Amino acid sequence: MGDSMDVDAPIPSTSKPVKEVPPAHNLPWIEKYRPQTFADIVGNEDTIKRLSIFSQQGNVPNIIIAGPPGVGKTTTILCLAKILLGPSFKDAVLELNASNDRGIDVVRNKVKMFAQQKVTLPPGRHKIIILDEVDSMTEGAQQALRRTMEIYSNTTRFALACNYSEKVIEAIQSRCAILRYSKLTDAQVLARVIQICRNENVEYSEDGLEAIVFTAQGDMRQALNNLQSTCNGFGFVSAENVFKVCDEPHPLLIKDMLLECTKGEIRKAYKIMAHLWSLGYAAEDIIKNVFKVCKNLDVDEPLKLSYIKEIGITHMKIVDGLTTLVQMSGLLARLCMIGQGIEYKS
Repeated sequence: MGDSMDVDAPIPSTSKPVKEVPPAHNLPWIEKYRPQTFADIVGNEDTIKRLSIFSQQGNVPNIIIAGPPGVGKTTTILCLAKILLGPSFKDAVLELNASNDRGIDVVRNKVKMFAQQKVTLPPGRHKIIILDEVDSMTEGAQQALRRTMEIYSNTTRFALACNYSEKVIEAIQSRCAILRYSKLTDAQVLARVIQICRNENVEYSEDGLEAIVFTAQGDMRQALNNLQSTCNGFGFVSAENVFKVCDEPHPLLIKDMLLECTKGEIRKAYKIMAHLWSLGYAAEDIIKNVFKVCKNLDVDEPLKLSYIKEIGITHMKIVDGLTTLVQMSGLLARLCMIGQGIEYKS
């Protein structure tokens, strides 16, 4: 009986397929092309250089990486953990994301139990606990975490990723080295997108790639998702196809609208706004794209800054719930007055 149990235990035929990697064509491109080494990561070169020095020395401090979405925060931490731990990566890394329940009980149980576990590692290496989107953890959970970080500092390091470092309590911030990531430049996103287009034999036009970069706004994840969606949906990456997939107000229409405002042509500007509204775009969708286009508008700098100020004030009102066509029309009227040098009382 005992022998038969031993023979049956591994069951190689059923356990093997579970570990097989899915075919590459089934993977989203954001996973297929996720960087595996520091050299592959795009942007934020200075910060990544510091982390590569940490990885060579082995004694990494607790770190917080803060920055906007899609710039490589989680990817960087995973690269660091793979370089430091090598074959022990699976046993010595605990990764918790915002999708996991991460209240105070998780910190007291899961995190603490993992920190207490004994794992055989090379000298100078530590277990790594990765907490993604740490700014969405409750304050109670963060308070429980700070003591755990101190007690197990001999064996465990914490790598935290967040969008806003100010939402992490100061007690944790003071225990970590804070690394800040900035948005990727358009050139960095474009270079990566072209590289992937060549690898995947994607047909594209120049205006198509410009549209991908415009919709991404420095977010590499967004760029690759939009690229793959356009490629799967239409087979050819052109500006028209990209904006159909992303369903954003077309920037050329918004550019025309802003240029009409600089001439004081309120009726022509309103006609474009009414057209966008009739297509069903929400006020927030429109105002976001108005800001994106205005940043690169070919007008005098003082005028551009005045426009951006008015757009920002209107955006604030929209976020507060004033999402009407009247609100958008009022913005156009104010932009026309500024464009003609007419003073008005707000």
